[in-house]
Amino acid sequence: MPRCKNCKEKFKAKHFNQKYCFKPECVKAWVETAKVKNWKKEKKQLKEELETVQSLMKKAQKYFNTYIRERDKKKPCVSCGQPLGSKFDAGHYFSSGTHKAVTFDERNVHGQCVYCNQHLHANLLNYQIGIQERIGADELIELHAKAHETIKYSREELRDIIEEYKQKTKALKE
Repeated sequence: MPRCKNCKEKFKAKHFNQKYCFKPECVKAWVETAKVKNWKKEKKQLKEELETVQSLMKKAQKYFNTYIRERDKKKPCVSCGQPLGSKFDAGHYFSSGTHKAVTFDERNVHGQCVYCNQHLHANLLNYQIGIQERIGADELIELHAKAHETIKYSREELRDIIEEYKQKTKALKE
């Protein structure tokens, strides 16, 4: 016999998953619990519906960069060739601020030491040499063409990107 979640007394369950007995105070507690649970679901759904493209963009960037760091953690810095330590950046060849079309293009982003990315402002000349060695000249030319396209992400596209990179990062960690 199960015990009531509210009064802790044993009772005879009439349903398979029954957690409360039928005393008035226990039924009231069960209803309150159900209200809180439903409100949490509703609040989460409202939050998702009201999320702005800008906040989704930040979230997508976070998951994308996490994936790049996981992918490149055993590779050297794309710019200087030094081994990447425990803390390194996901450096963009084309900046994500002005080249939205390649913000989430894996060819455009590589593991880069903090010094090259932040102090040498991406060390672009050496980055170009390093990126060409990694992806090849043809892919680099294609990346240049794609970088100058105009793109505007929708909420749904950004949610898909977030989910995709969550899954890809999880797969790499396994």
